[in-house]
Amino acid sequence: MNFEERKYVLVAAVLLISTVFTLRLFWVQVVDSHWKAEAANISERQITVFPARGLILDRNGELLVANTPVYDIMVVPREVQPFDTTAFARLVGVSVEEVKKRVGDAGRYSSYKPSVFEKQITADQYAAIAVHLHKYTGFYGQSRTLRTYPRRIGAHMLGYLSEVDAKKVEQDPYYKPGDVIGVGGLEAYYEPELRGKRGVKYVVVDVHNKIQGPYKNGLYDTLAYEGKHLYTSIDAEMQAYGERLMKGKKGSIVAIEPKSGEILCLVTSPGYDPELLVGRVRNTNYGILQRDTLKPLFDRALQAQYPPGSIYKLVQTLLALEDSVINPNTGFPCNKSLVGCHNHPNAGNIISAIQYSCNPYFYMVFKRLLEQGDHPDRFVAASINLDHWNEGMRSFGLGQKPKVDLPALKGGSIPNAAFYDKIYGEKRWAFSTIYSLSIGQGEVLVVPMQMANLAAIFANKGWFRDPHMVRAVGKQDSLLTKWNEQHYTGVGTHWYDLIQEGMRRVVNEPGGTARQARIPNITVCGKTGTAENPHGEDHAVFVCFAPMEDPKIAMAVYVENSGFGGTWAAPIASLLMEQYLTDSITRPDLEKKMLETDLISLEKFYRKKVKAPRRRR
Repeated sequence: MNFEERKYVLVAAVLLISTVFTLRLFWVQVVDSHWKAEAANISERQITVFPARGLILDRNGELLVANTPVYDIMVVPREVQPFDTTAFARLVGVSVEEVKKRVGDAGRYSSYKPSVFEKQITADQYAAIAVHLHKYTGFYGQSRTLRTYPRRIGAHMLGYLSEVDAKKVEQDPYYKPGDVIGVGGLEAYYEPELRGKRGVKYVVVDVHNKIQGPYKNGLYDTLAYEGKHLYTSIDAEMQAYGERLMKGKKGSIVAIEPKSGEILCLVTSPGYDPELLVGRVRNTNYGILQRDTLKPLFDRALQAQYPPGSIYKLVQTLLALEDSVINPNTGFPCNKSLVGCHNHPNAGNIISAIQYSCNPYFYMVFKRLLEQGDHPDRFVAASINLDHWNEGMRSFGLGQKPKVDLPALKGGSIPNAAFYDKIYGEKRWAFSTIYSLSIGQGEVLVVPMQMANLAAIFANKGWFRDPHMVRAVGKQDSLLTKWNEQHYTGVGTHWYDLIQEGMRRVVNEPGGTARQARIPNITVCGKTGTAENPHGEDHAVFVCFAPMEDPKIAMAVYVENSGFGGTWAAPIASLLMEQYLTDSITRPDLEKKMLETDLISLEKFYRKKVKAPRRRR
C-alpha cells in the first residue's frame, strides 16, 4: 500500500472514532435519561475542616480555656432550590425575612462558594436540626469548636473570639468571612499560634444533601493542624481568690514572680464571666456589658492610669541616693507648711522616712534632685535636672509601655522639661511649680502592671525581667527564651537594702502604714499609697513582696475610691500572698471583711460626703 492509500485509511479511522464518540455523547446527554438523572443527583462539595484551637493552661496544668463542639449551617446559593422558608425559619430559629436576607447576601458574595447562614449552634441544637436538613437543598452543617472556660476566671487576660471583620479578611488571606479571630488578651496576642491551620475535605453529595463519600478517595483533601497549646504562668487558685476578694470593688491586682517575671495573677474588677462572650449570645451580651456604667470590659490592670501616690517615694529615694544629694542618714523635719502630712515622729533617716511615709521629707528629697548642680539660673537647672530625673524613672520601666505578651497596654506618663515648657513656657517653671511630683501626684501616671514590676525591682535589688503570661508554647517543656533578658535600673544594688528595710518596717513595725499586711511567720515588705482622685474618694495603693529573705512574689493592688492604701489594698494583697505562699489563711476575720465589703455600693455615699483635706500616706 502506497503512501497515498495509507493516508486515506488513517483519515477514515479518525472519522469513524469521532463519529462513535459523538453518537455516545448524544445518547448519554440527550436520549438516555438515566445518565441525566445521575448527573443531576451527584455533585462535589468543598468542606472546610476547622482545626481545634490551642488550649490555654495555668502553671500547674489546669485548663483555663478549652474547646466545645458547635456547628455552622452553610449555604451554597447556586444549589438552593425553592423551599418552605417558614418551616426552615422555624427550624433554625430565625425570622422568614432574615432567611431571605441571608440567602440573598450569600448569593451576592458568591453563588458557588459556601457562606455561613447560621453560626455557632450547640451540638444539642444541631442534632434537632440535622434530621430535617436534607429537605433543604443547598444547606448543610459544618462542625467547628467554641471556647469554654472551666473555671470562669481571667476574662480580660484570656480574651475572647469574635467574627473576623472585612478589613482583616482583606489584609490576611488566611481568613474568610465567617471565620473567628482572637480579640483581646492571650487570644489576640497568640492568635497565629492558637488558631492552627485549617484543612479542606472534598465530598460527593446527592440531591438530598447526603454525603455519598470522599471525592476521588480524598486525593485532593488537606489535613487540618490543631493550634498550639499555651502554658501560662497564671496560678488558677490565686486568680480565682483574687477575683473573689475584689468582688464589689473597683480596681486591680497584679502579682509577679520576681526572679522570672512570670505573672501569677492578673485581676480586673469589675470583671465578667468569660462564658458570656461565647456562641450565638455573644453580640447581645457584649452590648449589655458595653453599656454597663461600671465598665466591666475595661481592663484596669493594663489600661487604667493613676497617679502612683507614695509608692513613688521609693524611686525618688533611690535616684537621690545615686546622685548623692542625700545619704542614708539624711533627715528632714515633718514640716507640714511645705506639704500636708499625717502625725508621726520626725524622720531622721531614709528608713524611717519610708516607714512613716513622710510627705515633707520627700518634698525636700525632690527639691534637692531638681536643684542639684551649680547652674546660676534655677529655671535652667530645673529643666536640666528634670530630664535627668526622667531618664532615671524610665530605667524603672515607667513612662513607657511594658513589654508584656498582652495587647492594648498603656504606658503611663513621666513628664520631662519639654512637657512643662509647653505648658508654662521656657524658663517659666521650677521646683516650686511641680513639687507635687515629689509625692507621686501631679502629672505623673502609672498603670498597675508597672507598679507590680516596681515591686519586683525592689525585691530583686535593682533588676527585672519583662513581665509575661506565657511560659511555653506547643509543649510544656518548650520554654520561651525571649523573657530571659535582665534589665537593670542603673541605681547601685547596695542602695536597695535601705529600701527593703524601710518597706519591712512599713508592714512590721509600730508607726508603719501597712500593719494589716502582716503575715504570721512571713516577712512582708510593702509600701502604701494614696492616689489622688479629683472626682471622689482617693484610690488605695499597695505594693509589696515576700518573703523578704528570698522573694517569691511581688504585687500591686489598686482599690479605687477607698481612701488610704493600708485599709483595703494592703489587706487584700496580704491575704493573696498568704494563700499563695502557704496554701492557707490564718486570719479568717480579715478575710471575711475583705470578701463581704461592697465598696461600689458605698461609692455614692463617698461622692455626697463633704471631704476634709486629705493627708497622703
